Amino acid sequence: MNDIFDCRLLIVDDEPELRKMVNEILHREGFMKIISAANCKEARQLFAHEKPDAVILDVSLPDGDGFSLLREFRTMSAVPVLFLSARDEDENRLLGLGLGADDYITKPFLPRELTLRLRAVLNRAYFPVIFRRTEKPIFRLGEALIDLNSSTVTTKDNQLTLTAKEFALLEKLYENRGNIVTGDSLCRAAWGDDLYGYENTLMVHIRRLREKIEPEPSFPHYLITVRGLGYKLTEVEDK
Repeated sequence: MNDIFDCRLLIVDDEPELRKMVNEILHREGFMKIISAANCKEARQLFAHEKPDAVILDVSLPDGDGFSLLREFRTMSAVPVLFLSARDEDENRLLGLGLGADDYITKPFLPRELTLRLRAVLNRAYFPVIFRRTEKPIFRLGEALIDLNSSTVTTKDNQLTLTAKEFALLEKLYENRGNIVTGDSLCRAAWGDDLYGYENTLMVHIRRLREKIEPEPSFPHYLITVRGLGYKLTEVEDK
């Protein structure tokens, strides 16, 4: 893979016209490796056999729902997942992001919005992490060993993979370890300069990050909230 346009994309939506439209939008942008599924069964088969680099996923599907499908995907892979859904309620958006989706776009959408968000997610997911030019740090938070080269968190019982957003947040916190990082700075690291509407989303991703790096996520010891100011990564042991 030389650039994001080499990525294989899986579109999962039960509406044939929407699948066709998204396919055409992505083709015009330069993405040529596109496969599609109309339901959960087809999506599972394609995900297992075709190994897509990213998934564009609807919530409402005829034989299940996108949230459950994302849970299944996350047991197998940390590839980027973008929800593209008519469900625009905040609770659905936060649920999707809380389950590990990298972005959530509501229908109707602007074609340019879709392509910009997809490109941003793919760049963050692959080129800074997998195709990096310099070594990323390896450090400990208590018993957890964090390797930003492989984007993994290893404990005595398990090895977990960071999603692209979790990686971006943790890298920013590590770069400023021991110091407070504002919410705006973290949002900018994970979502770019368009910060509007990501405050609640940030909280969801911080919670999920704590579930991977903290022994007791409900009582965080290493990733601390500094009320009214931001977050701080403490007691970092560099390797």
